[in-house]
Amino acid sequence: MSEKRYRGITRTRTQARAEPAGAGSAAAHGPSWGSWPSREALTRVGVPRGRIVLDHTMIAALSVLVVTSCYISGAFDGWYAPLPPLGLGLCVAAALRYHHTTLDHRLAASLGLLAVITLCGLGAYAAGASTSATVIWIVVSVMAMERLPLPVGLVTVAVLVAGFVEADETGIRGAGITTVAVLLAGYSLRLDAEARGAGFQLLAQERLAREAEAASAALAERARIAREIHDVLAHSLSAQMVHLEVARLQIEAGADRAEILKLVTSARSMAREGLAETRHALSALRGDMAPVEDYLRELAREDRAEVDVTGERRDLPAEASQAVRRVAQEALTNVRKHAPGARTRIRLAYGTDEISLEIRDSGPLRTDEAARVEEELGSSGSGYGLLGMRERAELLGGSLDAGPEGAGFTVRLRVPA
Repeated sequence: MSEKRYRGITRTRTQARAEPAGAGSAAAHGPSWGSWPSREALTRVGVPRGRIVLDHTMIAALSVLVVTSCYISGAFDGWYAPLPPLGLGLCVAAALRYHHTTLDHRLAASLGLLAVITLCGLGAYAAGASTSATVIWIVVSVMAMERLPLPVGLVTVAVLVAGFVEADETGIRGAGITTVAVLLAGYSLRLDAEARGAGFQLLAQERLAREAEAASAALAERARIAREIHDVLAHSLSAQMVHLEVARLQIEAGADRAEILKLVTSARSMAREGLAETRHALSALRGDMAPVEDYLRELAREDRAEVDVTGERRDLPAEASQAVRRVAQEALTNVRKHAPGARTRIRLAYGTDEISLEIRDSGPLRTDEAARVEEELGSSGSGYGLLGMRERAELLGGSLDAGPEGAGFTVRLRVPA
């Protein structure tokens, strides 16, 4: 099925949901015995080409039969000869309009159009063309059973039964057979159309579900990228704050100009590295990243921390790798802020179905100068570092524990990988 026709079905479904309450909206609330067939069932979208050709052939054959029977009856000679084709044209126009009124679930208009076709059959019967009248009434009955609410269709057939009895030469027996055939044919066509319509409803729902899933995935990806950029910049700015705060303290203490310049230069370098790290984070999200243990060693070099790696090394999912990197960054930043000069040990362990990271420091140095630096630096930053690390771990189905241990502080991360 072409995309254009498929979108037409989707638009039809949307229109059905927008209709006001009443007979026309019954299908939108689910099929019931007294409801209209679904809008998808009333369209011709999805009908096989062979079926369409067969339907057109049958309509043409019935049209020829009606007109021929009228002329054979001898009632349309002379000035009345144009009436059968004109009457047939009126019936065809009414049938085409009936297709649209039933598609819009307009009951009164639909019944009026069926009445017009029925009156054409009555005129043929009055003129003596009983066969033409019977064919027209059969077509009206089948149309009512196929496209109207089922109770209305049954009432329509019941009204026309009198015509079948009167027009059929075999009397009640022949009329009964005709009525049963009409009911079976009309209801079979109705079931076939509703089955096709249900298939299109499921197809439209599946498409909407896929669109919603794609939109959700896009939002999740944007949130993930935003989280990565936030974490990278937060770490970078926090580290810069630490160096600048130390520089301020040294200026107040009258430290050597070269030491102060070194800290300022380092802060500037961190700003540059933060921008580069942002670009690296986006690349890492796409799977283009260095092994996590190499990154940890590079990160630990500045703080002279020890790095131990155990387990069978393997490639990690992008999100798990990023979690390890960001937690390590935040933990080392906290060591600089709260325990400057402390010895730090980083342990990375590859498990069977998870990866764990432990960062432990020996605690702050117990000197007056170190205590003053810790007090000043400990007040810098937002205070949301541990919370952000824990949220990141929980989003991946892992856990993060952080707290004092001995004289120092320990951060433990576990994430599935």
